[in-house]
Amino acid sequence: EPATASDPELVCSVSISFDRCKITAVTCSCGNKDIFYCAHVVALSLYRVRKPEQVKLCLPISETLFQMNRDQLQKFVQYLITVHHTEVLPTAQKLADEILSQNSEINQVHGAPDPTAGASVDDENCWHLDEEQVQEQVKLFLSQGGYHGSGKQLNLLFSKVREMLKMRDSNGARMLTLITEQFMGDPRLALWRQQGTTMTDKYRQLWDELGALWMCIVLNPHCKPQQKAFWLQQLRRWNGVDVCPLEDGNHGSELTNLTNALPQGPPGNPVSRSRTHRTVFTRAIEACDLHWQDPHLQHVIGEDHYTTYCYHDNHDSSLFDGRGWPLWHEHVPTACARVDALRSHGYPKEALRLAVAIVNTLRRQQQKQLEFFRNHKKELLHKGVTSVTNTEGWVGHPLDPIGTLFSTLTETGRGHEEGAAGLLDFSGSLGAGRRVELPVFPAQRFLEEDESFVSLAVETALVGLGQQRAMPDGLYAQEKVCRNEEQLLAKLQEVELDGTLVKIFRKQAVFLLEAGPYSGLGELLHRESVPMHTFTKYLFSSLLPHDADLAYKLALRAMRLPVLESTASSGDLPRPHHIVSVVPNRYPRWFTLSHIESQQCELASSMLTAAKGDARKLETVLESIQKNIHSSSHIFKLAQDAFKIATLMDSLPDITLLKVSLELGLQVMRMTLSTLNWRRREMVRWLVTCATEVGVFALDSIMQSWFTLFTPTEATSVVATTVMSSNTIVRLHLDCHQQEKLANSARTLALQCAMKDPQNCALSALTLCEKDHIAFETAYQIVLDAAATGMSYTQLFTIARYMEHRGYPMRAYKLATLAMTHLNLSYNQDTHPAINDVLWACALSHSLGKNELAAVIPLVVKSVKCATVLSDILRRCTLTMPGMVALHSRRNSGKLMSLDKAPLRQLLDATIGAYINTTHSRLTHISPRHYSEFIEFLSKARETFLMAHDGHIQFTQFIDNLKQIYKGKKKLMMLVRERFG
Repeated sequence: EPATASDPELVCSVSISFDRCKITAVTCSCGNKDIFYCAHVVALSLYRVRKPEQVKLCLPISETLFQMNRDQLQKFVQYLITVHHTEVLPTAQKLADEILSQNSEINQVHGAPDPTAGASVDDENCWHLDEEQVQEQVKLFLSQGGYHGSGKQLNLLFSKVREMLKMRDSNGARMLTLITEQFMGDPRLALWRQQGTTMTDKYRQLWDELGALWMCIVLNPHCKPQQKAFWLQQLRRWNGVDVCPLEDGNHGSELTNLTNALPQGPPGNPVSRSRTHRTVFTRAIEACDLHWQDPHLQHVIGEDHYTTYCYHDNHDSSLFDGRGWPLWHEHVPTACARVDALRSHGYPKEALRLAVAIVNTLRRQQQKQLEFFRNHKKELLHKGVTSVTNTEGWVGHPLDPIGTLFSTLTETGRGHEEGAAGLLDFSGSLGAGRRVELPVFPAQRFLEEDESFVSLAVETALVGLGQQRAMPDGLYAQEKVCRNEEQLLAKLQEVELDGTLVKIFRKQAVFLLEAGPYSGLGELLHRESVPMHTFTKYLFSSLLPHDADLAYKLALRAMRLPVLESTASSGDLPRPHHIVSVVPNRYPRWFTLSHIESQQCELASSMLTAAKGDARKLETVLESIQKNIHSSSHIFKLAQDAFKIATLMDSLPDITLLKVSLELGLQVMRMTLSTLNWRRREMVRWLVTCATEVGVFALDSIMQSWFTLFTPTEATSVVATTVMSSNTIVRLHLDCHQQEKLANSARTLALQCAMKDPQNCALSALTLCEKDHIAFETAYQIVLDAAATGMSYTQLFTIARYMEHRGYPMRAYKLATLAMTHLNLSYNQDTHPAINDVLWACALSHSLGKNELAAVIPLVVKSVKCATVLSDILRRCTLTMPGMVALHSRRNSGKLMSLDKAPLRQLLDATIGAYINTTHSRLTHISPRHYSEFIEFLSKARETFLMAHDGHIQFTQFIDNLKQIYKGKKKLMMLVRERFG
């Protein structure tokens, strides 16, 4: 390597061994450790390829030595030792000693080894693979647990294995074996099993790819029987390890054996067999039983013109269809695994031929299913059962059959793969895998007149996605269904629709709608069938510009989600019992249900958007939403979507769509009225906004039926308040008559709410009824009626203050006295939030006059036991004359009230009593750190005692009693003497 700014020039010693056009061994002194050849080995290899004349070709060293005499041999050995004496002298001495010893092991062997002579013709020859380095790299990537791009690196290794298989490099299987051993040795497997936790999704996908690669390897059409037997032994060993991951994640699978088609039981009774758990290697183990020697299969794969013109397509297992084109009947995922194996091992033309035969078989089967259902429709609909239950769907299947067919056909449509000129010869021994050169494959041989391989791929994807199939068990398997569906749809969206493809879409749409139990959009639907929402959303948007009626028919049929129906119904059929349970009496665990419901919502939103301006279609879509969507949050989202679409800035509001939005909003209100929903307040506000956009009649309507939509609090604090706001009046352009009518509805609502929930709605009702005397009086009476039993002192004080603020002091006083009857303040509640209300109530009573104060003080004495609060009230009452603060009072006594007479005498006695009781209560559990605070408390008590004419005597007696009772608290009593004598 040339010198750089940071590193000096590096000279590397490189050695490469060849055997029959393969590099069998490499060494390089650079020290770089990697799975792949270092740059220096690659450079030397390219130099040998590009300049072969510069690399001298020598005979094996044994031949050269044979031509030397004794002196030459001695000279050769001595010079070799001299040049490399430090490296080889110990070895040379040892070998010399052994050769001179007659009984040594070296003398028992005839001849000597020659590393330059190469292997014998019978020896295995394979490309060099640094097994130790492969193991170290995989172990390192696994130990990183998905961080630092380790998952990407492992995927690159899998891609390398596929590349090796395509080049027919025997190291592909060796490398995969090494990778698998490291995966099986991952310590996290045992840990996860012990803890009962699942592996990460990305790691799970790596295991899937591992299983798929082994499937390709054992299906190699030219592998030798002994190779397959060795692989089978390995796979069984791994399969038997208890931590070996299961095919469908951590959940036991109940799928059929790979080599068998799905069994068909009697109508309504699907065949159920007890099946063992299946690991990621089970399918590869089963595939070891498959072979390629079926004569029909060999003709399908090996011939471009394999057809017949005198063949009648009269039974299900026909080898040819009515056109004389070859068919291949086999369990579809298995047949597609053969296609994948052919592609993976570098036989793209053979893979294409088999793929076309499989697709033609699927199309013929589809046509026969359609004819069968049409002929037996009445009978099947009457029974409401079907014998066709696909417990194993093609989309989300571990072998990804539809994805394999799609890739095979589209890649051919874009151009031939590498090695496309070579064809597989099955005529002799399959193990030989001989390749012969034949003319280029005529791509259109088994296609209809307007078809291409791309259109065939699209139709295949539509067939697979539309298949009615049972939702698999387990979180991973269900997530895989969603992921695989999205991957296929992403591939479909890359294909530009032309006239031919639109015809295919129409043809498949008809099948989807009319094929009954065979289609996910048929009239007979299993309760646990995989929903069609995501797929149909794509169909809807694709067909809408070309055939809107068909697009809507598909989308409306797809809206069904029977797994959530308590009483199963078929969606758009008049008869209500056409949904069949695959497994009776079992509520399925759909882990992906939230995703499914969101996709259902997206489909509905697409229809609403497209139906803008078409009242009939909007009504139909609304009915479908109300019937099939069961989540309030999704219906609310659709209501919001419809509102946005209806009120776009660049056009006039679509009143029909606005009404749809309102109707959905009303449904949400009814659904969430009696359940907890954190978005409820947002929903209520939005509904009022929507009703405002629809018009005054909508607002009036929701107020008339408020009890079915809102809680009393919502109806008064949000609905009625918003309706009566100036913004609403301006927005609606109301005249005086309309304003008054709307206000009357709001006031009626407010009074009804106050009757139903006076605690929370009375104040709002009073506020809303301020401008209507009769309504206001009615609201006030509701408050008085509820005050005795149904309202708290906090609510009553709040309303009382409101009354004072509105200029009704006597009503405020009345409510304040009612509030006092509910209140109870104990001796230590000197920070209670109601203290301010009590002080306000006393101030209000004092301001109204002596009679009012005299009436309230007994209530205060009864309710308040806190000495500091009572002393505060007492002090305030003695500072001013009663009635002085009252704005409208005509009564004024003209002098301060006496503490020796009622009602203040009663208050003074209560305050002194409260101080005495509080003192004893405090002393029961007092600690030294509170002594100083206690002395201050006694000082405040003395101030109150001294307000009485004999207060000094009372206080002195009180202190003497304390000293006598609590004489054990010496330090505290000393502080009492210092302050009070």
